[in-house]
Amino acid sequence: MKHIIVVGGGAAGMMAAVSAARAGAEVTLLEKNEKTGKKIYITGKGRCNLTNACEPEDFFQNVISNGKFLYSAFYQMDNRAAMAFFENAGCRLKVERGERVFPVSDHSSDVIGALNGRMEREHVKVCLNTCVKELLIENQEKESTEEASRKGSVKGVVLSDGRKMEADAVILATGGKSYASTGATGDGYLFAETAGHTVKEVKPALVPFTVKESWCMELQGLSLKNVSVLLKSDKKKIYEGFGEMLFTHFGVSGPLILSASSYYVKKYADMQVPLIIDLKPALTREQLDKRILRDFEENKNRQFKNAIDGLLPAKMIPIIIRLSGISPEKKVNEVTKKERNNLIDCLKNLTLTVTGTRGFQEAIITQGGICVKEVNPSTMESKLVKGLYFAGEVLDLDGVTGGFNLQIAWSTGYLAGNSAAGGTL
Repeated sequence: MKHIIVVGGGAAGMMAAVSAARAGAEVTLLEKNEKTGKKIYITGKGRCNLTNACEPEDFFQNVISNGKFLYSAFYQMDNRAAMAFFENAGCRLKVERGERVFPVSDHSSDVIGALNGRMEREHVKVCLNTCVKELLIENQEKESTEEASRKGSVKGVVLSDGRKMEADAVILATGGKSYASTGATGDGYLFAETAGHTVKEVKPALVPFTVKESWCMELQGLSLKNVSVLLKSDKKKIYEGFGEMLFTHFGVSGPLILSASSYYVKKYADMQVPLIIDLKPALTREQLDKRILRDFEENKNRQFKNAIDGLLPAKMIPIIIRLSGISPEKKVNEVTKKERNNLIDCLKNLTLTVTGTRGFQEAIITQGGICVKEVNPSTMESKLVKGLYFAGEVLDLDGVTGGFNLQIAWSTGYLAGNSAAGGTL
C-alpha cells in the first residue's frame, strides 16, 4: 500500500487526502494550524461559496490564469461532481444569485465538517500543529528518457522539529500568501523552488482597490447593487462587469471590484487607470434624460439638491451635485440641457482613478505561484521531481469571485490525490 503525505489541511489538501485514501493509499495529512480548514471558515463572509453551478463549459470563462491547464482536473471533478460530493457527505447545498453555491445552513463550518467527516471515514491520519520544514528529495538513476529531465524523487518530508517522515508521494497543498492568519505564508513556494520549480511572481488578487479621489472616502460604507464598471488602460479594456460594489475608507471593494482587481494585477499592478462606474446601466443616455426630465417636472419648483433623491442613495447626492457642477440651490425648471448632460455623465460615467490594491492581508486569493508548465496537467505531478504533486492555490491558477477558486481547489486536489495513489479515474 502506498503511503502519501499531504502537506496542508485546506480545501485542496483535504480533498486530495480523501481522494488518495479512496484510491487505496495510506494517507497522512500534515497541518500546521490547530485545526483544518481555517481559510474555508472565513470564505464568503463565513458562509463559504464553495463552487458555482454554471454550465461546466462556462467554468473556464471565469478562470483568469492558465485555464487550459485545468481541463483534465476539472473534468475529473467538475462543479456538479463537487456539489454531489458535499451533498453525499451530509452538507446540503443551495444555489443563489450568480449561480453561487452555499451550504443551506449558511455556515462554512458545515463544509469543513463534511471534509473532516470524509477523511475520518477514509481513515486519513490528520496531524495538527505539525509544520513541515523541507521536502526529502533523493537523486535517482535516470532509467528512461522521461526521467532524464527529472531532478530526483521525493521520499518524504522533514518536520520543523527535525523528524523525518517517509512517503511514496507528497502532495503540496499549502495555499498562497493571502490571509496569513490562516497559515498561508507561502511555504509551498519555497519548497517548490528548492525542488527546482519556477515560481511565478505572487500578487494579492480578489483584493480591494485604492483610489486617488478623496470624495470616494466620503461614501464609506455605501453599497451599490446592479451597477456596471469598466476598467481600462488608454483605450484597452481591462475588465467589464455588472454587480455589487462597496465604497471604503481607502477606495472601493465588493464582488464586482474584487473580480476586476484580478485582471488589473495580472498586467497593470500599481499603474493608475480609470474605473468608470455606470450607476444606471439599465438605461441608455436618452432614457435616463427622459427619466430626469420627468422627475424635474414633478418637482419643478424644488431646488436641484432636493429633486434627485429618486435617482440616488441619499449619501451619494452631495457628491453627484458637486461633480455635476450644477448649483444645489438652482430650481430644477432652470436647469439647462447642458447641465442635464453633465448630470447624465456623472450617472453613466462616474470615474475614479485606481492607484493600486490593498495587500495580501485583505486579498481573498494569491495570483501567481508554481509554474504550471512544470506540472503534468493530467496528474498534477511535478515534471521535475518524481512523486511530488501539487494542488490548489500554490499553483499559478486563479479565477474571479463566485466559487471558482474553491472549485479549482476541489478539482486539482481530487486529481492529485487519485494520481498519487495510482488510482484509475
